[in-house]
Amino acid sequence: MRKREREKFTTKLLGMRKEILREIQQDVKAEREGEAGDGRDTYDIASDERDREINLLLGDRDRRKLQSIDAALGRLEAGDYGECDECGGEIASGRLEAMPFSRLCVTCQDEYEQAARTMQTDSHTMVTPRLNTPETDDDAS
Repeated sequence: MRKREREKFTTKLLGMRKEILREIQQDVKAEREGEAGDGRDTYDIASDERDREINLLLGDRDRRKLQSIDAALGRLEAGDYGECDECGGEIASGRLEAMPFSRLCVTCQDEYEQAARTMQTDSHTMVTPRLNTPETDDDAS
């Protein structure tokens, strides 16, 4: 990868990282301000709890994205950015433009997603063993 491309992707990744950190700071600030309101009824409290749960889920996603961005910055520094972790081939420039923290080429990503779908389908169709419950014991007599 040429120096100019590396610089472009470094700038893009650092911008994404900065934006995620800014959003996290805004969420934390909004949550602190929301705790100050007294006189809230149970519906308000329940709504706040639901919002907090959603924010925690989004926080997990942001944390994973930050880790992916940091890993991509490390690969840029090491000189192996743009190489597929699975096959070692080159990740297409268009894919890196869309997802600059990609670790897999399109072909390997497709194979990974297909395997994940297959595993998910298999886990849903697994037969669960029948447990002997008091109801089934009575039926057997």
